[in-house]
Amino acid sequence: MKLISFKSGKQASWGAVVDGSIVDLAVLTGHPTLRSAIEAGALAEIADLMADAKPTHTMESVTLLPVVPDPAKIFCVGTNYHDHRIETGREVPDYPVIFARFANSQVGHQQPILCPVESDQLDFEGEIAVIIGRRGRRVSEAEAWEYVAGYAPYCDGTIRDWQRHTHQWIPGKNFPATGSFGPWMVTRDEIEDGADLSLITRLNGQEVQRSSASLMIFSIPKIIAYCSSFTELEPGDVIVTGTPGGVGGKRVPPLWMKAGDIVEVEVGQVGTLRNPIANAAA
Repeated sequence: MKLISFKSGKQASWGAVVDGSIVDLAVLTGHPTLRSAIEAGALAEIADLMADAKPTHTMESVTLLPVVPDPAKIFCVGTNYHDHRIETGREVPDYPVIFARFANSQVGHQQPILCPVESDQLDFEGEIAVIIGRRGRRVSEAEAWEYVAGYAPYCDGTIRDWQRHTHQWIPGKNFPATGSFGPWMVTRDEIEDGADLSLITRLNGQEVQRSSASLMIFSIPKIIAYCSSFTELEPGDVIVTGTPGGVGGKRVPPLWMKAGDIVEVEVGQVGTLRNPIANAAA
């Protein structure tokens, strides 16, 4: 299934994408948000509930929100592809490099990513996001796939000069509306565990990054096991698994995103996330 979060008018909801239309699942399931449905373990029953359900919206009639608009935690993994590690001049890490994003730093599919007034160094980072489906602590690598609800494209937009202010990357990763998450989550049952998902980033139609999940330094099970060792994973938590080489800040000259640009992140078997770039209000 392809599951989305959206807003129709002033009303936020969630649903399933079927033949380009949306079946609103908030009323059908009794769960007001995708996160609450995941937490209740309700995703498995949706197919039966939808057997006679009629579409309620078109994709064009709603505003898409981040796939999970209200995650308790967003974990991001730094330098998790060797080509990106090499272009940044870093050694192979002993453990996953984990930092956090805040929910208000991200927007949904087709919504503008904003260049803040404080910087002109807005960079692209295409990534594969994993949405957690079960509560878990000290999850083993062997069991890790059982904790995955699904996958989505992610643009981990970064304000590079602010990222370099200190060794902690949080300032450069958390300006409001500088990243994006969508358009939907494809549920785990649609994708074979360990599938080598392709990852492509395009800026204004030109390919700027290409890689796949098999080239990660730390695999998805390793990342889940590591994160669950220092905190409890909760349903709806998001793990953004790292970007490959080719980021704009390491090009000569640097390639920064600017107002009027279009950035796309395509994850094979999942979909393509697309966002225009605009200037934030002063």
